[in-house]
Amino acid sequence: MSKMDVDSVDLNLLKLFDALLKEGSVTHAGQSLGLSQPAASRGLARLRRLLNDPLLVRTTKGWELTPRAIALSGPVTKLLDDARAIVAPSVFNPSSASGQFTIATGDHLALMLMPELISKLATLAPGVDLVIPTSSGDNVDLIAEGSADLAIGVFQKLPARFYQRSLYDEDFVCVVRHNHPVISEKLTLKKFVSLSHLSVIITGKGNNPVDDALAKYGLTRRVAMQIPHFLLAPMIVSESDLILSIPRKLAVKMSLSVPIQILELPLEIANFTPSMIWHERQHNDPSHMWLRKLIMEISSNL
Repeated sequence: MSKMDVDSVDLNLLKLFDALLKEGSVTHAGQSLGLSQPAASRGLARLRRLLNDPLLVRTTKGWELTPRAIALSGPVTKLLDDARAIVAPSVFNPSSASGQFTIATGDHLALMLMPELISKLATLAPGVDLVIPTSSGDNVDLIAEGSADLAIGVFQKLPARFYQRSLYDEDFVCVVRHNHPVISEKLTLKKFVSLSHLSVIITGKGNNPVDDALAKYGLTRRVAMQIPHFLLAPMIVSESDLILSIPRKLAVKMSLSVPIQILELPLEIANFTPSMIWHERQHNDPSHMWLRKLIMEISSNL
């Protein structure tokens, strides 16, 4: 068939062909499509010209399909099924789904959300795997280029065609090792500044929120150690005299397994809100909608 022939094909003719295969009668095929007998006959005539074959012939046993019609029955049925799948509403069935979700996030938020998420996936979607890729700054680029399904973090400004959903509110506290001398004292701002600090800056660049808050008072602190990993920080603190300022929910979770003491921060630092972001290309995808809903349910319990 030439390119011009393909461009001029009316898909309704293929629907008629499919009905002829099922009904074995021009009249019945037309009725199944809501066509009158004359309209169905005209359609069959067009099909015959298009395919250069009679397709349906009358024999002593009634109407029968030609060998060419029989040979085309499989490809035409598949073509129509594929077309229906393209335009039909997409459905995600987690219990029978397979594949993987890629979620870009840092170690802190991974600890807060991923253990429960993988547990729920094991129950609700046992064939679906979870991948946390190597972090790329705020991970916006990973979403933009399609290397991750969604990202979870704290985002200042997003490019066009991005969506964002807040997860929960968070504030800061201090943590020190058990039996640290400061525990028996009142942690004043003056005392806080006098201590040696461990600072976490995920990207390794810029200021920690604590430094920005101190600067408003004209104060600075000694940062004896700086690292990019939230989860390592409490472990270092538990074996040193350093003091660390981290998100409250993370501190509470880490205190269950690391010997640290939580203290209220003697400094006003603005609360922050982690959120998840995704690109518009996946906004209406049922599997991604299901994943986002699941993450929202998990975060609501934090």
